[in-house]
Amino acid sequence: MDIPVPLAEAREILVQPTAWALVAGAYLLGAVPFGLLIVRRFSGIDLRSFGSGNIGTSNAVRAMGRGWGFLVFLLDFAKGLVPVLVCRWLIHADHEAGLALLQVLAGTAAVLGHCYPVYLGFHGGKGVATGCGAIVAIDPAVFACGGAAWLVTRLATRYAGLASIMMGLAFPVAAFFLDRDKPEFVVGTSLLTLLILVRHRPNIQRMLSGTEPRIGDKVESRPAAGNHG
Repeated sequence: MDIPVPLAEAREILVQPTAWALVAGAYLLGAVPFGLLIVRRFSGIDLRSFGSGNIGTSNAVRAMGRGWGFLVFLLDFAKGLVPVLVCRWLIHADHEAGLALLQVLAGTAAVLGHCYPVYLGFHGGKGVATGCGAIVAIDPAVFACGGAAWLVTRLATRYAGLASIMMGLAFPVAAFFLDRDKPEFVVGTSLLTLLILVRHRPNIQRMLSGTEPRIGDKVESRPAAGNHG
């Protein structure tokens, strides 16, 4: 019995050492804590003991303002974007099924690197910006749908965490309707949503208790915690 083309292409990808080297490289790039490094270098603040304790964009904005926070976002975004774009250099354009699988694997590895970085004892950020970069590289339209959900929620509530959660929930819905021919992508965005929910559990608890800082609120340093998610 002949193996279906998508499965044959997937198998061909999974046996290539180059593909797994790319996935490993995506994890190591994703694990670079740009927010922590930049804020500590230019302000002396350790994001892990400031504000929400997160090492990503929102807490960088609280620590140093929107300009520096935007720089952190761009760098974290690039951690997801670059590995997924590199996939196109390795896979022939006519092998779309194999390309989609490798893109999802590389994007997932980059997000896991950001959330569980080997350089910080596997205590990292929430993976939102890095996940956005990976999604843009695969289908910008899906990112646009999630971005719209983020913007509406942010303007309505001023909760950065809730905006990220709503964006994460929008991703797999948009992928389902826009990319049904890429089941790997639908599954990948669904896993990203689950990871975003898990990594935002502290935010959810603070919102329920009324202690979550809103965008623009002044925050103070806090004792370092064991979980910096």
